[in-house]
Amino acid sequence: MISAAQFEKEIELIISNAIREDVGEGDHSSLACIPEEATGKAKLLVKDNGIIAGVDFAQRVFKAVDPQLKMEIKIKDGEKVKKRDIVFFVEGSSRSILKAERLVLNGMQRMSAIATKTAEFVERLKGTKTQILDTRKTTPGIRALEKWAVKIGGGENHRFALYDMIMLKDNHIDFAGGITQAIEKTRQYLKEKQLDLKIIVEARNLDEIREILKSEGIYRILIDNFTFEDTKKAVKLINGKSLTESSGGITLETAPSFAECGVDYISSGALTHSIHNMDLSLKAV
Repeated sequence: MISAAQFEKEIELIISNAIREDVGEGDHSSLACIPEEATGKAKLLVKDNGIIAGVDFAQRVFKAVDPQLKMEIKIKDGEKVKKRDIVFFVEGSSRSILKAERLVLNGMQRMSAIATKTAEFVERLKGTKTQILDTRKTTPGIRALEKWAVKIGGGENHRFALYDMIMLKDNHIDFAGGITQAIEKTRQYLKEKQLDLKIIVEARNLDEIREILKSEGIYRILIDNFTFEDTKKAVKLINGKSLTESSGGITLETAPSFAECGVDYISSGALTHSIHNMDLSLKAV
């Protein structure tokens, strides 16, 4: 996984790029009708039920836009919210509040939806050892926000990107000439480049599980698109030699059954690519 410093840098880049994209040469709507010296106060109003996420993100946005803006936080990241709840107040330059408004809302609406979806999976998996993972199926440019939201919702992050973990999927295996060849070439590459990266290998059937197990030191085996029965067989075959991960169209309804098969993780792209933004608004007080 990426370091805390790398993550912070990603968030800074997202905020600076979003401000550049949205504000450009200036917020002419506010500049035209709001006096420079005008001050105001606004509240973040919830219009949905779920898990709030992005309060810390909002703080960073307000600080980047105008360090003089002051927030009064009423509800923290990861807490349950319901319609008409007020998450925070922000006070200071009216122009600055308006400049930051859309970025704060866009970020928090999406993060809250992801955190809410993740929390639903976590609830379904209670009583099992299985944890829910995100994937790289994220919105280009804002991956760090979406993976942050998964953590707020109680889930775990998979690898952040292509550079922080080795994941040998079906195409890698086919292009390399087979599972054993892909693993051997990967180990040689890591040795030559002096890289210390964990290796995950995807299996499409039980025979591929058996072949993967012939190689030592595989961190996790991805049991992809297996039935419940074959997942149980795969977990029994692996027998703790590697961590196990189920994936492939797993839903809230089917997740408990896969967890009962004994897998360590379930990964779901739906945490980040199939959610509906939470309805939030920033209203003048």
